[in-house]
Amino acid sequence: MREITVLVVDDVEQTRENIRMLLELDKSITVIGEAANGREAVEQARELNPDVVLMDINMPEMDGIQATELIGVSNPRTAVIIVSVQGEQEYLKRAMLAGAKEFLIKPFSPDELASTVKRVVELNRKRWESLGDIGSEGAEEVRAHQPHIVTVFSTKGGVGKTCICANLAVALAERTGEKVGLVDLDLQFGDIAVMLNIFPKRTIAELMQEQGDLDTELLQSYLYERNGVDVLASPNKPELAELIEADDVARVLKAFSKSHDYVIVDTPPVFNDTTLVALDVADIILLVASLDLPTVKNIKRSLDILTTLGLLHKVKLVLNRASHYHGIDPNDVEKVLEMKIDARLPNDGKLVVQSVNRGQPFILVDPNAPVTKALYSLVSVVDPGIDTRAHKPDAGFKEKPGLKEDRKRRFWGKKAATAR
Repeated sequence: MREITVLVVDDVEQTRENIRMLLELDKSITVIGEAANGREAVEQARELNPDVVLMDINMPEMDGIQATELIGVSNPRTAVIIVSVQGEQEYLKRAMLAGAKEFLIKPFSPDELASTVKRVVELNRKRWESLGDIGSEGAEEVRAHQPHIVTVFSTKGGVGKTCICANLAVALAERTGEKVGLVDLDLQFGDIAVMLNIFPKRTIAELMQEQGDLDTELLQSYLYERNGVDVLASPNKPELAELIEADDVARVLKAFSKSHDYVIVDTPPVFNDTTLVALDVADIILLVASLDLPTVKNIKRSLDILTTLGLLHKVKLVLNRASHYHGIDPNDVEKVLEMKIDARLPNDGKLVVQSVNRGQPFILVDPNAPVTKALYSLVSVVDPGIDTRAHKPDAGFKEKPGLKEDRKRRFWGKKAATAR
């Protein structure tokens, strides 16, 4: 790992000196500045652009939480580690909401401090590399995002997120004729395989045990093709989720982006390290909501977190099971969330449950259903360049050579049999 630069922020001079001495025991870490309060920290971060800010939480003039929020806006590539003598859940929550990458409780050993700084910096650099950062000194070039990486997320379980993922992936493959990948990052209880009638023996857990580089050929050997979509399944056992770390997810999504035109990522209803990677690298985040108060409350909180993380500009709000019978008006939801609804999928429990039990996307079970037509409108939210005016399969996607002729022969063969 190349040199790591650190800004130390604490209102006690002796504490700053002690932290400096601990850090400089590691030759790969250099302290390039110190600050006595949050306001100084923000100013020095802008001037020095360090890799890491070690930020005390309780300081005069401006506390560490407010300073962390401002640094996240002015220096998005700088990772903040909150340092405090208090380890209560409330402090951890406030640090996460502010955009901190880690939380250290005083006192800590030299090894604990150095390893935490290195781990945070390594993960942060990999996140930026997955966004297209070249990695050379002073490089500011970020590639134009191709392919489209779409992360589907919600902070409430049971809103239909996985069902949307499966149908959206199949619709994209059908409409565009391009290569579409589907990644199940709900690592403990993922259901993508069930949705598409797959019984996987090879999952992301086994893939992460492979040695060497994760190239396209190796990735392909772990994928299952269904309805034109390449699926990477979640582990078969919940405990295997521990084998997958955030940098592993970054590697997987980077490999997918090299070999697929669209990548749909299903996520668990929680902000954890693997989910944050999927949100960071996404071109679009589909935030799924439904018309019930607990979900609206959780979506509001998640929007606050996404704003703090600087990801709100990627978010498209999707209202699932939209119906006037729920007692909550969608317009009221928009007012509460202070955000417009980009796509609405009507409630059709009978069709959706039928499709799930059959392991077949509902867009294939009933191509003329209102929910199917609404799903195709979501395709245009993901990529406005796709023509979705017609919802019939042969109206807008690229067919493989000979497929149309085969379908005609089958049709006329049935006609001839009926006439006889």
